[in-house]
Amino acid sequence: MTTVPAERLADVFVEVADTLVDDFDLIEFLQMLTSRTAELAGAAAAGLLLADQQGNLQFMAASEEDTKMLELFQVQNHEGPYQDCFRTGRPVANADLGAAADRWPVFAPRAVEAGFGSVYAIPMRLRTETIGALNLFGDGAGGLQPDGMHIVQALADVATIGLLQERAVRRGEVLTEQLQSALNSRIIIEQAKGVIAQIYTVDINQAFELLRGYSRRHHLRIGNVARALVTDPPPASRT
Repeated sequence: MTTVPAERLADVFVEVADTLVDDFDLIEFLQMLTSRTAELAGAAAAGLLLADQQGNLQFMAASEEDTKMLELFQVQNHEGPYQDCFRTGRPVANADLGAAADRWPVFAPRAVEAGFGSVYAIPMRLRTETIGALNLFGDGAGGLQPDGMHIVQALADVATIGLLQERAVRRGEVLTEQLQSALNSRIIIEQAKGVIAQIYTVDINQAFELLRGYSRRHHLRIGNVARALVTDPPPASRT
């Protein structure tokens, strides 16, 4: 690993931790993460895959565009350091890809052909949850020192926490929107109950059953029926 000034290291960690900006762009964030990781580790290239909803790894970003096809090739063949790292949740290191054909018979020769001599896969994890993996490629055999591995893993951990936090915030925003929509519908329903009770001279409970029954018979959302009723009340006759 190259020697990185402490100030630069701190700046990178702050940059990676900041996922709660208003204009957060996931692809741009992951592109930045791979570039900064390659920089800090002194790697020839870095690539990143995240798991989709089915648990399958999908290519997301690379510090060098030449890495993209290699990453996609690796996923398609279901072998390589990413697969091993994601499955176990532990780092995978191979300092000599030229001697790794027995371990990865498809991936290793392809990586060597692409000009890489070593590879490291770092899990993106929080406790027992692994959401993806970060790969570092070296030009020649040999690899990261232990302190380098620790720094890269720490960077991946910070990024993972940020991504999971951003996901939680977005889920929270969706939940809040759903709740607000439900509250708005409830207000409209209360108004519609009053309209029905006045027009048909029934109590509030009966008014709600009339509203609910109509919605069910016509396969409509009760909130939509209530809104239409409040906006354009029917004539005073029982439906």
